[in-house]
Amino acid sequence: MAKTGRTIYESLVIAFSMYSRIPMPRVEWTENGIKYALCFFPLVGVAIGAVMTGFSRLAQRSGLGILAYACMGTAIPILLTGGIHMDGFLDTADALGSCQPAKRKLEIMKDPHTGAFSVIGCGVYLMIYLAVFSELETRMFPAAAGVYVLERALSGWSVVSFPKAKKDGLASVFANRAHKRTVQAAMVVWGLSAAVFLIRAGGGAAGGLAVLFSLVLLAGYRRMALREFGGMTGDLAGYFLQMSELGMLGTLAIIM
Repeated sequence: MAKTGRTIYESLVIAFSMYSRIPMPRVEWTENGIKYALCFFPLVGVAIGAVMTGFSRLAQRSGLGILAYACMGTAIPILLTGGIHMDGFLDTADALGSCQPAKRKLEIMKDPHTGAFSVIGCGVYLMIYLAVFSELETRMFPAAAGVYVLERALSGWSVVSFPKAKKDGLASVFANRAHKRTVQAAMVVWGLSAAVFLIRAGGGAAGGLAVLFSLVLLAGYRRMALREFGGMTGDLAGYFLQMSELGMLGTLAIIM
């Protein structure tokens, strides 16, 4: 029992240390800890959703202007994650924009230099996100908080379920060392819980369409990963997460 509790603690800390900049105690990255770390990936989304809900309430009470509200709402999730998923989005944008064969695309994603398409992609993405958040009224929280959980459940599920483009990437390392069935089951539970929360808190139309959008995007992401790269990578998982977040928030902003 004590060993199980220790494993859970290590896995939780590893997940938050890897996928957020929320301060965590130091722990050794043991084999058992890494094996179940992805199970706690959506919990990072719970923390981000809680912070965003608190921010929206504070913005409402303080009478924060719409521009400041939108800019801060755009920045907070990136600051809390340290930009790890945005980095994947930008690397993927650079690779896709190159129109090169799959092998060359993977090399571009691995290249530490910033390409023109990643700069363009970053600017366009942030402008659209800013526009979406300016329409995402404070009353839409905490319903919108479910987005940060659902996107991580789907992204985490893809890491252990989709074919990999390479064997030496971070996604492959985590997937190979993860307890696949346990992680898949955990992602399903997290995903269903987030979907139910979105539909109940956001309404059947808005919440349901947001969930539907994320599932359609997941299918498109798998098809794109296989066609363009020969499989998924950690960068592609980050790309999907950012696109899913933008799309689901946009759906809520339009319909709610």
